[in-house]
Amino acid sequence: MSMRASELLRRGASRPALMGILNVTPDSFSDGGQWVDPASARRHCFDMIEQGADIIDIGGESTRPGAEPVPEDIERERVLNALKAVSGCTVPISVDTMKASVARTAIEHGASIINDVSGLSDPLMADTAAELDVPLVIMSSYGTPATFRTDFIPGDAVEYTRAKLQSLIQKALDAGVREQNIIIDPGVGFGTTPEQAMELILHTSDFSFGRYPVLVGPSRKRFLAKTYPHLDADSATAEVCLLAAEHGADILRVHDVSVTASRFKV
Repeated sequence: MSMRASELLRRGASRPALMGILNVTPDSFSDGGQWVDPASARRHCFDMIEQGADIIDIGGESTRPGAEPVPEDIERERVLNALKAVSGCTVPISVDTMKASVARTAIEHGASIINDVSGLSDPLMADTAAELDVPLVIMSSYGTPATFRTDFIPGDAVEYTRAKLQSLIQKALDAGVREQNIIIDPGVGFGTTPEQAMELILHTSDFSFGRYPVLVGPSRKRFLAKTYPHLDADSATAEVCLLAAEHGADILRVHDVSVTASRFKV
């Protein structure tokens, strides 16, 4: 069953929607290997929902700095195993993938959102999202996993990101993705210095272009240690999420749902 991007949002609620991260990879930067076992994946999924997750994002390939590409068949198997493990999940499932074929398989087996951190690098991704008629998260990034730590956006990060996103949005629209299915991610931490990452956070609303929901994913990223050196990674994530929410974020992607959710309780 298809849904519009707007259906993922908490309209009129006290906080943005929370997207809980379920990595089923052995090498993700902060939780690699923790949820590979199906029983662990299922338990973590339902724990996050109980803590307040509105969406669960399943990833079978790490995009941490320096990560090696994962063969398509291995990523597909990881994602399918996770989808089977979380059957009966009561919130929408997103698949975090750069491969159109993996996205298609995931949607056919219960996922309902495609989260592409590569900026539609797979030439079939936009066509696939259009055909399946599902929400598509389009992320801007600079560089590759191999260069995220050493090569950063030159010049004005906000203007670069806006221009890159406008180009990607047009690519998706030209492929037939409906405007109401597009979600924007400015790519905080993907080829940005700590200062640029915070600048993107403070300009979150600029990336909506007046019509698209914006997803922000700062969770446990390296820039947090410089920005909030006195806080642990999850507490720093929650602080940045609060800031992003104040500046227009509609969806927040986090590892520890409970810590971030607690910051929004009134």
